[in-house]
Amino acid sequence: MRIAVLSDIHGNLWALDAVLDDLARRNVDVTVNLGDILSGPLLPAETAERLMALGLPTIRGNHERQILEHDASRMGASDRWAHEHIAPAHRAWIASLPVSMRLEDDVLLVHGTPESDLVYWMESVDAAGQRTATYAEVLQRAGEVQASLVLCGHTHVPRSVLLGDGRLVLNPGSVGLQAYSDDHPFPHKAENGTPHARYAIVERAASGGWAVEQYAVPYDWEAAALVAEQHGRPEWAYALRTGRMSV
Repeated sequence: MRIAVLSDIHGNLWALDAVLDDLARRNVDVTVNLGDILSGPLLPAETAERLMALGLPTIRGNHERQILEHDASRMGASDRWAHEHIAPAHRAWIASLPVSMRLEDDVLLVHGTPESDLVYWMESVDAAGQRTATYAEVLQRAGEVQASLVLCGHTHVPRSVLLGDGRLVLNPGSVGLQAYSDDHPFPHKAENGTPHARYAIVERAASGGWAVEQYAVPYDWEAAALVAEQHGRPEWAYALRTGRMSV
């Protein structure tokens, strides 16, 4: 089985379309979406329409939960923009999405970890900022999960870790946003260093393990950045153009 893995689109329809075009020549069996789909100052309604028509196996992320559950006065700017610009049909769609999914018995889809949509799996955050998680931290977060392949998103950082018992944990990176800052649980930032849209393909090998291919796809990030600027988010525009956070 050959699985294309998308995550963290954040309303970036330009990046999503470029990834879907790239995927069209990759001969995959199924494409999955790991959440954080619409939040951001770009095109949430148009992105929802595109994905609803495709009907991909999709789970919700923390931003879907926040858009559905939080009062608008409690929302950050990205969630509030999506909240204000999606239609009832889009809201019903994200409300219908599960928080996790089994693609097969041994393939698990989550947004953060099985326990939380806010916890990073292969990164850790402390008072010094964000760092790569230790093997022990990754293993602890895996717990007793029964799956040979666990697909997660949330951090926007493409990475995979093979555990000693053969389980593979994979983050495909973000389709739509290659740098961001956050205050939870401490102030930190993530930066991939280029603006390319990220996704991954995993394929079950004859040996029973999984082969991983990570992709970085060029797209019209200038068009996306200009829209972010028009919508009052210059920091998003800088991240979209560079894959870094402005000083």
